[in-house]
Amino acid sequence: MMSTQTQAQNLPYYEIPKASDSYTAGSVASRMIDGLGFRYYWATEGLTEKDLKFKPSDEARNLFDTVDHILVLSIMTLSAVEEVEMSFPEEGTLTFSEMRKLTLENFKKASEILKSSNDLSKYIMKIPRRNNNVVEYPFWNQLNGPIADAIWHCGQIVTFRRTSGNPLPKGPSFLTGKVRR
Repeated sequence: MMSTQTQAQNLPYYEIPKASDSYTAGSVASRMIDGLGFRYYWATEGLTEKDLKFKPSDEARNLFDTVDHILVLSIMTLSAVEEVEMSFPEEGTLTFSEMRKLTLENFKKASEILKSSNDLSKYIMKIPRRNNNVVEYPFWNQLNGPIADAIWHCGQIVTFRRTSGNPLPKGPSFLTGKVRR
């Protein structure tokens, strides 16, 4: 069984990577995703089965379904920046650990692509609809859509886990993107 420290080293966003030396549209979008990845990493670190089943009301998603939704959002973002069609895992086939790892890897890949990009306008989000229709959205909609939505849901995860009795682990500084030792 791997130790927590070893597992942390195998997943992106235990800490935020070094910032870019210059401010470009791509480096800023990349850093926004890095901040999301760091928040997601720590929001989901150390969740228990009890946490994953928690939901604040009968009408709400449980925490596991919220994690699944963030995975979908990460796929939407990565697909746009890789300029490929969206492809989602079959529902119910991934464990929490697999979803968490894939989500973090998706954020990391998207960040790396964006970091070196000079033209964000080429990253069109293409959402498949019924009857083989595809609705297209410019990169602007990535910012206020999947990326902002994922940040929003990270906050929900933190609230849900606190409510179920499992607060965030101590150590991460969300201002610096580092872990206090």
